[in-house]
Amino acid sequence: MARALWRGALIIGLIVALGACSTSGALHIDRSVQARSQSSRVAFIVLHYTSSNTPIALNTLSRQNVSSHYLVTDDTPTYIYQLVDENRRAWHAGASQWCGRTWLNAASIGIELVNTGQRNGRWAPYPADQIDTLITLLHEVSARHQIKSVNVVGHSDIAAQRKIDPGPRFPWKQLAQAGIGRWYDESALADVQRELLQTTLPDARWVQTQLAMAGYATPNTGILDPATRNVVAAFQMHYRPERYDGWPDVETMSILKILNNATDPAARCPGPSTDPL
Repeated sequence: MARALWRGALIIGLIVALGACSTSGALHIDRSVQARSQSSRVAFIVLHYTSSNTPIALNTLSRQNVSSHYLVTDDTPTYIYQLVDENRRAWHAGASQWCGRTWLNAASIGIELVNTGQRNGRWAPYPADQIDTLITLLHEVSARHQIKSVNVVGHSDIAAQRKIDPGPRFPWKQLAQAGIGRWYDESALADVQRELLQTTLPDARWVQTQLAMAGYATPNTGILDPATRNVVAAFQMHYRPERYDGWPDVETMSILKILNNATDPAARCPGPSTDPL
């Protein structure tokens, strides 16, 4: 009797298993028609510095509760580690916002550069070979995901209240000259400065509005409070690294105005009627 029951259970199990295999094998997905309206899930590239050397950075980014897609060393020649596949989320941006989009880990590629950052009041330089290698990598990643120039940013741009990397020595202008990221029309700077000086200088609310238009998460208090100054300083580190004290002087305001008047749609945050990112 026990043997008969055992055989019966075995037969039932085989029937269920074969049925499951048959169902799975019968599933057919037709991929011959592809939607026209689609794009990469990746919309941003976020650049960081490690604040450490390569061995420490590798351990931190591969064994701790933080990661990035790429690590670009400061060796000669420069070496690139890929630590996370581009189709997966790396944990590099944290609480962040850019052009109205928040928590950017889900839609960004994070690139860490080996650089010690600020030590004893001095900022470490970025070696020329490291930047040349980075530019090549950025061209490849940008082409793969059709990254808009406005969306190539630093950690300080997307998290101005808590981050300062990649710092004022990072060569944003050099990247822009190589076709990566956004820069302002320097030929227009003198005229815009003259225009602003001939009128009453814009107030704090104007500065906050312009910073928000440029992509930054900015308070809307109408006063130059500490949080707003943090955002101004982040903007200055990116576009005016000679002075990043957080005070919106005429040159800073002029650069803001030029950026926000750019005619290239890839250099501006998208409006509400377009694909959001």
